[in-house]
Amino acid sequence: MYEAPKLTDRQQQILDLVRSAIERTGAPPTRAEIATELGFKSANAAEEHLQALARKGVIELVGGTSRGIRLRTEVLRALNESRGKQFSLPLPSLAQLTLPLIGRVAAGSPILAQEHIDQSYVVEASMFPRRPDYLLKVRGMSMRDVGIMDGDLLAVQKTKDARNGQIIVARLGDDVTVKRFRRTRTSIELIPENPDFETIVVPTDGSAADQGFEIEGLAVGLIRNNMMM
Repeated sequence: MYEAPKLTDRQQQILDLVRSAIERTGAPPTRAEIATELGFKSANAAEEHLQALARKGVIELVGGTSRGIRLRTEVLRALNESRGKQFSLPLPSLAQLTLPLIGRVAAGSPILAQEHIDQSYVVEASMFPRRPDYLLKVRGMSMRDVGIMDGDLLAVQKTKDARNGQIIVARLGDDVTVKRFRRTRTSIELIPENPDFETIVVPTDGSAADQGFEIEGLAVGLIRNNMMM
């Protein structure tokens, strides 16, 4: 039987706030939201209390996301039982996704073809604002200045459309690249976020398809690869 650890009044407040946010919106609050709700001067104060709750075993903190707070299963069960509710999982914020990790992609074949899948990862759905379809291992540092580093795992939602300013996964000839998308009257620009790299310009006069250009997906999140070790 689960025995709840002793919490301070403030820790209990934060735990209740996390639980109510999950029930109300399907996602845990950010540190800034906790700080605002409870009148803390900074998000750092919220982080200190969350770390204390994690040490006491009532929550888990997931790195790499502002909403990376997860109530432990036994805590959820105890909370629901104490309130006379039937316990059931998964809650929306605890839903798990099994995402394939895409390795090198052969020219002309679908990005999700079985031969491109290196392995699969189970991740928390609440880590992403939009549901991803796969993970792509980032190669190179062309998107360094927006925090996308070599070796990171980019969460990608499969789509063939994008709006200006969005970060996309694009196929260009034999390569798959991650860049910021911009469409002009005469071309599509694939813009790096590192001054050491040049913008790729794809004319839209009918030759884009000839160059093998295709939008493969939209970036919806990022996982530091060392988090998966």
